[in-house]
Amino acid sequence: MFTPEQIDHYNREGYVVYPDFISGDDLSRLQAEIDRVSKGNTKASHDASRMEMEPNQSPDGSLVRRIYEPCTFYQPYRDFSESTALLDCVEQLFGPNLLFHYSKINMKPQNIGSVVEWHQDLSYYPLTNRDSVSILFYLDDTNEENGCLKVIPRRHTAPLMSHSTEGFFRGKVTEEVDDADADAVLLEGSGGTAIFMSAMTPHASAINSSDRPRKTLILSYRAADAFPIHCGVMSDKVEAHSRLVRGERASQARFTMTDFPIPRYEDEVASLYDLQERSRKSA
Repeated sequence: MFTPEQIDHYNREGYVVYPDFISGDDLSRLQAEIDRVSKGNTKASHDASRMEMEPNQSPDGSLVRRIYEPCTFYQPYRDFSESTALLDCVEQLFGPNLLFHYSKINMKPQNIGSVVEWHQDLSYYPLTNRDSVSILFYLDDTNEENGCLKVIPRRHTAPLMSHSTEGFFRGKVTEEVDDADADAVLLEGSGGTAIFMSAMTPHASAINSSDRPRKTLILSYRAADAFPIHCGVMSDKVEAHSRLVRGERASQARFTMTDFPIPRYEDEVASLYDLQERSRKSA
């Protein structure tokens, strides 16, 4: 459970760090499942519907960049996403009626792990209100060298930053962001640390320049009365994995914004990495 001080920090800053959220045994279990799922996959031969490989490796390279929807496909992660301790914390933020939204594991292998540019999660999946949280669980000890999360605090209550150019959604902030001027904060932590972050909080991470891996489990939850604003096939892909995890489904949508940018995709993309890479190449 959160302390009152932690809830105040989340509401004020747009994030809160919860050290040692995952215990040693649970952490080992989640790590072992990643090893099992990743084993035997190569860049040339893998299930592209379940995972994404690091692009800068040989065809027989085995470095995985992302595992899609682990809480849908793999039981240890499904069980964790419905655990009482986790849902109790989310309920403290949004109330008793909760939907699980999506999940992913970002791997960042040593000396190669891909950069993630500044973005706000809600830009990808507009909702009728902002009661949506992204929770990042460090599965390895994580610091600046191996690509820890960095956030811009106190920006989550402002309007969404621009994520588009030439009328198309680019999956990243397209206005100028200076880390120093924005008071960006590096969030380091040991394995098992959880970071609860508003879906409106701008965040990014650098490449993994160390000789240590950096695996991060990311889960998203939202209030049951935060309904998706349909944006075509990309909305369908995300919403396919949502499910009620506590309380009751809402019979009415709650609207808290008078307007919100709708992402217009130039074509279908596999992931944030894919979309941001295309944007860099076109630029």
